[in-house]
Amino acid sequence: MGKRILRTPLCDMLGIEYPILSAGMGPTLIGENTGAPVELVVAVSEAGGMGVLGGAGFNIDELRDAIREIKKLTGKPFGVDLLLPKNIVDLPEKTDAGPQEIPLSQALEFIPQEHKDWLKKIKLEMGIPDVDIMVQMNTTTMRPNQAVEVCMEEKVPLFCAGLGNPGFMVDQAHAQGMKVLGVTGNSKNAKRMADSNVDIIVAQGHEGGGHTGRIGTMALLPMAIDAAAPKPVLAAGGIGDGRGIAAALAMGCTGVWMGTRFLATNEGGALDINKQKIIESTDEGTRVSRAYTGKTLRANYNQFHELWDSSGLDPVPFPMQILVSSALIAGFIEANKFDYVGGLAGQVSGLIKEIKPAAQLLDELVEETVEILSRKLPETVITK
Repeated sequence: MGKRILRTPLCDMLGIEYPILSAGMGPTLIGENTGAPVELVVAVSEAGGMGVLGGAGFNIDELRDAIREIKKLTGKPFGVDLLLPKNIVDLPEKTDAGPQEIPLSQALEFIPQEHKDWLKKIKLEMGIPDVDIMVQMNTTTMRPNQAVEVCMEEKVPLFCAGLGNPGFMVDQAHAQGMKVLGVTGNSKNAKRMADSNVDIIVAQGHEGGGHTGRIGTMALLPMAIDAAAPKPVLAAGGIGDGRGIAAALAMGCTGVWMGTRFLATNEGGALDINKQKIIESTDEGTRVSRAYTGKTLRANYNQFHELWDSSGLDPVPFPMQILVSSALIAGFIEANKFDYVGGLAGQVSGLIKEIKPAAQLLDELVEETVEILSRKLPETVITK
């Protein structure tokens, strides 16, 4: 039997074999370059999909280095995902002339006093050590314009905005021969991105891991497809096997954007404890909270959620809340209190039972999808 083919117009647009993209996932903690690292990007692209680098964990120089490393390791197309939030809380040191990094303890001086008092109280009561992570002041998230320029200069094949509307840089990207992708959680923003001439829109349902919206995937997809037409729409949120891919294609999507399933691979950059929590999870094993970043974000359920809820505090604005969560989570890891540790993950975690190589996973996803579309679905259509 010949090799089975899974191909949509997206493949021609991006120059890839299969319409499957690994999401550009970022880190859980300050100081990590985890999520979707170079190794995962290369593995997925080499296997025929498109790997997307999670750029949120890098500083400006590291981003450029990672892009160049990918180019050395594969000649296949790849993407880079950055966060482009509308508003970023400024730190006094976040200037071009300021230091490139400062200790977390110093950065925490800029959060409200009630949050500092709470951190001190929890650390004392629970015996949590101070882990003084270095906070980089020139991260891609703190300096998004510089990060976008790096992607332009390096002529990244696909620029992805995991947060925010990348419409402002579409013309410049197109002039460089690049494609632009935006992620949205509702049909209104899908139309806004399409009107901005973004090439590809990812419609991510509430089930998705990381920053996520309020609308379920099955309800969101047809509305986003209609709103963005004729722009291609990829499905995200709750997709972890060939059944999900087939369903997305049947609904009119031209491909899928998969995060959690690729995070739980050999090359996925999650901490080992977070990979383990994914494969041990049930369909109810995640929770949406603003505790991590100040924005709604889905992660493995753990006791940090309850601890934060009991504080009575409102999260500080993005990305300052990341300082608060990192200060505690790094201490929990140091103290081996893993009941208080959980990484970004979607509800599809309940489907995932093992860690495997990304290339093997991609092959299995394609085989299962083709089997459904070519044999199982046609068998349900009876002509009298």
